[in-house]
Amino acid sequence: MSEPYPRRAAVTGIGVVAPNGTTVDAFWKSTQEGVSVLDRVSREGCEHLPLRVAGEVRDFEPAGAVEERFLVQTDRFTHFAMAAADLALEDARLGPADTGDMPFSVGVVTAAGSGGGEFGQRELQRLWGKGSRFVGPYQSIAWFYAASTGQISIRRGFKGPCSVVAADEAGGLDALAHAARAVRRGTEVIVAGSTEAPLAPYSMVCQLGYQELSTVGDPAEAYRPFTGRACGFVPAEGGAMLVVEEVASAWERGVPVRATLAGHAATFTGASRWEASREGLTAAIRGALDEAGCAPEEVDVVFADALGVPAADRAEALAIADALGAHGRRVPVTAPKTGTGRGYCAAPVLDTAAAVLAMEHGLVPPTPNVFDVCLDLDLVTGRARAAELRTALVLSRGLMGSNSALVLRHGAADAS
Repeated sequence: MSEPYPRRAAVTGIGVVAPNGTTVDAFWKSTQEGVSVLDRVSREGCEHLPLRVAGEVRDFEPAGAVEERFLVQTDRFTHFAMAAADLALEDARLGPADTGDMPFSVGVVTAAGSGGGEFGQRELQRLWGKGSRFVGPYQSIAWFYAASTGQISIRRGFKGPCSVVAADEAGGLDALAHAARAVRRGTEVIVAGSTEAPLAPYSMVCQLGYQELSTVGDPAEAYRPFTGRACGFVPAEGGAMLVVEEVASAWERGVPVRATLAGHAATFTGASRWEASREGLTAAIRGALDEAGCAPEEVDVVFADALGVPAADRAEALAIADALGAHGRRVPVTAPKTGTGRGYCAAPVLDTAAAVLAMEHGLVPPTPNVFDVCLDLDLVTGRARAAELRTALVLSRGLMGSNSALVLRHGAADAS
């Protein structure tokens, strides 16, 4: 017997561990107020590196969030993921008693761009300084891209479809798309998102090969996309996890549908080919709108990729105009990540969390540290802007050439 309506993927829980807040409330307060937490890198061993500004998570204590037996076998990026997953499940009112009798109906999807660099560096230093007997057995798994997916599922007893998107920045949106499609195919719940921890010395040295990386030492000047003084991006750690479940299931549980994942599309245009990303991002936006059944003029806010490289910023502005037509020059655009840094795969998931919260509160958050916009965009700067927001478009591009777009609808707006 066919279902009376197609299955829809709803966001019912959000968990955040970010440089500007380690709870949803703290994250949203800082985001809507346009607070910038970018600062000089404080990690030991990084003092001599040319990368001087980043978005660090400073008020997170792993031992207070994760059991010791998991801490010793996991990296900081997985500590973030497990803590954020706990917060998201609590927000969605899904405790062990709710999921324990349906383990094969709950899955996990995460995205990772670099894996566990801090753990890996520590074990390699032991290997080099003391010898192989001093390398712990968990080195084989803690650095791995899939570690967060594996540890969340093991810790929670989730045995549904689990996967990892090993990708550049756009992989964060692609992970949410995987979650949405799993739910549409019949899985009840997917815990999805991304967290990153790329600020250990070894990881930071690896990033110095990116020509798009900002090495400016002033936190207020280091990351200023869409301006004439754009000089690259600032990296960050942290991220977010979301609970994605079927709309009818949420209704049956009496849990509010915070948003629906209505449409997604992805393209590839090649590493650092920013002029070409205009065409690729345009195609991704159009594909996401088509899947969502959404007209361009229905988009109420755009959360931009905002790389901070002049050619990339120009290509993004043109892609928004190409895909949305005349509406693309009027729709409010924002990039809250200029206040926290660009957390690779985690960045667009934090943008997605911010987009859900923006629709709930009727506020477009501002773009911190950006004032002198030089492109044809209605970029929200200075302070938040009140607006009725029913549909949000989140954009992401990766340094290796991926382009991704996600359409969100407020509440269950597309589920009727």
